[in-house]
Amino acid sequence: MDEINKKIKGILDTNDIVLFMKGTPEAPQCGFSMAVTNILKHLNVKFEGINVLQSDEFRQGIKDFTDWPTIPQLYVKGEFVGGCDIVKEMFEKGELKKLLQDKSLLS
Repeated sequence: MDEINKKIKGILDTNDIVLFMKGTPEAPQCGFSMAVTNILKHLNVKFEGINVLQSDEFRQGIKDFTDWPTIPQLYVKGEFVGGCDIVKEMFEKGELKKLLQDKSLLS
């Protein structure tokens, strides 16, 4: 496993909810990242926002790691959930809240 995959794995192993995004949760750098950030904030869950714009290696690395072409990417307990459209749809259907409850991440 190469260095970037090790880093990604380390982040996923140490955080329950991780959003690989453009920018930070406080200052998203694209509308899609902002949308997912707002959903997570609305659900009132603690999550780790990883700014992929800090390194091209990292930005490409997460796409290769997941085999998913776009950012943002949401992970819950180390499992890839999806990008913006999937997260939005799951949120609207109540599936995201259920997933977080099932993983004991929501009260």
